[in-house]
Amino acid sequence: MSQRILAITLASAIALPAFAALQPGAAAPDFSAQASLAGKPFAYSLKEALKKGPVVVYFYPSAFTSGCNAQAHAFAVNQDKFTAAGATIIGVSLDDIGRLNDFSKDPEYCGGKIPVASDPEGKIAKSYDLKVSPAQSGAKDSRGVEIGHGFAERTTFVVGKGGSIAATVGGVKPTDNVDAALAAVKALPAAK
Repeated sequence: MSQRILAITLASAIALPAFAALQPGAAAPDFSAQASLAGKPFAYSLKEALKKGPVVVYFYPSAFTSGCNAQAHAFAVNQDKFTAAGATIIGVSLDDIGRLNDFSKDPEYCGGKIPVASDPEGKIAKSYDLKVSPAQSGAKDSRGVEIGHGFAERTTFVVGKGGSIAATVGGVKPTDNVDAALAAVKALPAAK
């Protein structure tokens, strides 16, 4: 079995589409947002990122929560593999930019390797047909800080260089989400 067929089979087996999320073949909604990398805010544009190659857009509920911490760390640890496959990564949550500045530079999570974008009203998440839940009163993060914002469902989209969704990954553990996204990126023709 060729490596390409194996990668597609693996991605299909573990990349179960999230309920109601945009599916492969759909146009990825373009977005721009304030983002942070290594604690420094910047303006992120999906359109600009796609000029460099495929983009992994991963939505997560909140910085500094257990599953999101594990997922961000897994993306950071595997960032070189995504780069070698020609892809960039952007995380998106409803966190404000202040929380994201802290999260993006923390060596336990993004480690200064993975940029994360702020979608405080959930508009970007909703444009990808993701469920956005309201803030939960009294919810605290792993640092004991009140979260105070709503949550987007955990779903990852691999957006091909042409702007179409190549893979939708949801319904799996946070670290498995990263593995499935990497398999989907490696299966892209442009990534070879």
